[in-house]
Amino acid sequence: MDVYLVDGTYELFRHFYGVPSSVTKDGREVAATRGVIGSLLGMLEAGVTHLGVATDHVIESFRNEMWPGYKSSAGVDPLILAQFPLLEEGLAAMGVALWPMVELEADDGLAGAAKSAAGWPEVGRVYLCTPDKDMAQLVGDDRIVMLNRRTNAVTDEAGVTEKFGVPPRSIPDYLALVGDSADGFPGLSGWGAKTAATVLARWGSIDAIPDDPIDWDVAIRGAEKCAAALREGRDLAFLFRDLATLRTTSPVLKSPEELRWAGPKPNFEAFCERIEAPDMFRRASAAAS
Repeated sequence: MDVYLVDGTYELFRHFYGVPSSVTKDGREVAATRGVIGSLLGMLEAGVTHLGVATDHVIESFRNEMWPGYKSSAGVDPLILAQFPLLEEGLAAMGVALWPMVELEADDGLAGAAKSAAGWPEVGRVYLCTPDKDMAQLVGDDRIVMLNRRTNAVTDEAGVTEKFGVPPRSIPDYLALVGDSADGFPGLSGWGAKTAATVLARWGSIDAIPDDPIDWDVAIRGAEKCAAALREGRDLAFLFRDLATLRTTSPVLKSPEELRWAGPKPNFEAFCERIEAPDMFRRASAAAS
């Protein structure tokens, strides 16, 4: 069997900005929630049997204590924030394995679940359903791959190397050097994607990069500036790498049965009525039969 792990936070934002607003008769915006649940129902209707979703129950995480500029809920549209608990309620009622992350992030939740699932011999592939470049560090051995559900593109280990110029194990180092604007850390001055990929392809990690660019064994424009930034900011680069490194400690799954979808729970019908999408209950019931 294959396992599909979905970034619920990404999906909620994607649908919030991708579908028209829909307000229920009691004044609640529900379009993004309906979009995500409908999208997951489509996966189940297409034959997916083992599915899990991680969400940022609280957007702030332990990383905000490590770096003050790390992404937070500040500036996020309140209409999105209000749908996080609604989505989580709906997914639980739908019977989908759900991990609402608090201290850790949704990406960490997917990483923990992927680590568990990849260890089960009966699993063929683990699909990480997100385009988030952080997740590329988990890809490997043709067991864990990324699936962009918007394009249906699958990225394996060779695909990660082709896209970023470095293998999955070097992705945290790569992000530490170039920065990650989505997560709120800037990287080091002068280090662009091409420079980082070229140097890391030769040396593998920040730890191994020599201080003197003469010793890099690669031709880099602006190498002196990059080397100086790394010499002066190596500790900062280590911090950024730590920010970019996904934690795999939670959830710890014991068996594939924790991810097997067994159909909606009885309260899913009432939930669908509340978000004024009764057809979703009918779809879920049909998919489970």
